[in-house]
Amino acid sequence: MQEGALVDSTDRQLLSLLRDNARLSVAALAKTLHVARGTVQNRLARMEKDGTIVGYTVKLKPQDEDQRIRALMTVAVEGNRTDEVLKALRGDPAVCSLHTTNGRWDIVAELRTDSLEAVDRVLSRIRLDRRHLQYGNQPAAVHSQVLTRL
Repeated sequence: MQEGALVDSTDRQLLSLLRDNARLSVAALAKTLHVARGTVQNRLARMEKDGTIVGYTVKLKPQDEDQRIRALMTVAVEGNRTDEVLKALRGDPAVCSLHTTNGRWDIVAELRTDSLEAVDRVLSRIRLDRRHLQYGNQPAAVHSQVLTRL
């Protein structure tokens, strides 16, 4: 969520419903929340505009997923460049989720591929692609570590 974005209890309930089923209709959301359809539409539009909602997706059963190899990549970011690194990582098709944290690592990226060789290719691509590791002429991501789940 963007700094300054106001999210109240109705917004939180709306987001929770969408996390469970992103295909719920506006009418169904409005009925569940006991608000008008226009209220739901306006809240969705506002949260999409301010970046609270960045997209809608499908959840697959693990056995139905083609990409069975998962890896967690932790990234340390130099200075206040976390947003730039997150933006660059969002563009990589193997990155399925991103989380910010504090402590030694600034970002945790979940990667999904169909083989260990593909994990290596993804990591090479991310590490070699200067837009992920550099912002302007200065390094943005300075260290990374990967844990692979088979």
